[in-house]
Amino acid sequence: MESLNVLLIGSGGREHALAWSISKSPLLGNLYIAPGNPGTNDLGVNVDLDVNNFEEVAEFCEATDIHLVVVGPEQPLVDGITDYLEDEGIKVFGPSKNAAQLEGSKSFAKAIMEEYDIPTASYTTFNRHEWSQAEEYINQNETYPLVLKADGLAAGKGVFVCDNREEAMEALAMMNDDVNLSSASYRIVIEEFLSGEEVSLFAICDGETARIIMHAQDHKRIGDGDKGLNTGGMGAYAPTPLLDQDGLNQIDETIIKPMMAAMIEEGLPYKGILYCGLMMTDQGPKVIEFNCRFGDPECQVMLPAIKSDLLELLMTCVNGKLSYASLDIDTGFYTGVVIASKGYPQVYEKGKKIVGLDMLSEDVLVFQSGTYRTDNGDLLTSGGRVLCVVGRGNTLRESISKTYAEVEKIDFENIYYRRDIGAKGLRRVEQP
Repeated sequence: MESLNVLLIGSGGREHALAWSISKSPLLGNLYIAPGNPGTNDLGVNVDLDVNNFEEVAEFCEATDIHLVVVGPEQPLVDGITDYLEDEGIKVFGPSKNAAQLEGSKSFAKAIMEEYDIPTASYTTFNRHEWSQAEEYINQNETYPLVLKADGLAAGKGVFVCDNREEAMEALAMMNDDVNLSSASYRIVIEEFLSGEEVSLFAICDGETARIIMHAQDHKRIGDGDKGLNTGGMGAYAPTPLLDQDGLNQIDETIIKPMMAAMIEEGLPYKGILYCGLMMTDQGPKVIEFNCRFGDPECQVMLPAIKSDLLELLMTCVNGKLSYASLDIDTGFYTGVVIASKGYPQVYEKGKKIVGLDMLSEDVLVFQSGTYRTDNGDLLTSGGRVLCVVGRGNTLRESISKTYAEVEKIDFENIYYRRDIGAKGLRRVEQP
């Protein structure tokens, strides 16, 4: 097979992990990342493309003989980058615009699940002109907590778990009035609260076949013990003891396969990564939400576990041949701890010099997200989530211990990280 030139879209820790994994493939020719970060630039070539300008992306692909475009973040997928590039004859790993509605429109996803009997929370929806009906619904509701969701993409800030009627009304008002939320709240979903523990499960799909890669548990809250504000994710570990093989088989039969069949039936065959946010309830696994891409930071702890050639696997998917592919997954455990700027997810300072990376053990991985490199070579902070340190162990405890031993070697002014990533998993695997 000829060498494959790849364009990877994105700039975060997820894309650094994807670049790291793709760069190991013997099939790789040139790897370009748009726009990338200092970590991805060590693995390929960062390019200054406007990834929202699909014509510009297509022109770059033609000029550099790109064989595959891999899309990291959800926004370009929801906006239709796959459709545009495929119309230009360029192969893309990622769902079409209409299929990406599974993430881009919560009401679309809920309607699909309802029609095809895929287990999820009961719900109702209201359009913008039905705001008074939504208020009436909340006023008449007697069961709390209650969950309110903006229908569209809201950068992780469009979900409200409300413990009482007053909180629900405040959330509804915010979705209507907040400039950052109102555009995503042209339609809202109000649904029942599901009790249990959350699991992130990822399947790779070629439009017809889907295969579960790995499952992980994210830690969304800023503080230890899952306290404080929601974030983009403060760490993750994989796999989670919440799922054994019987549980995976159940999810495959009741969620993954029915969803793939539903999308085919709807004329929207799903190709790419299907991220299933699940709640493990007393009635079994139920879908909280679907996303159309790898999670962050789950991606950082899952990709190192894939022993198969990732680039070959992605190409197999876009060619519709996933059923013939081998998928070899490491049996170890991986823990990822996100190092952030103090103040995140609210106000934080940037431009702090990062030190200690040259002291880390060679058997841990560091994926960069909110960083930039100065002309003299210093690495500085540029975002809320700065780095993700990932360590492997034969046991979950070994993985956690190895990761934190390396995290402690890293420093910058106003450094912050949680100190309990993976602890909830330990309580399950080490319970008497």
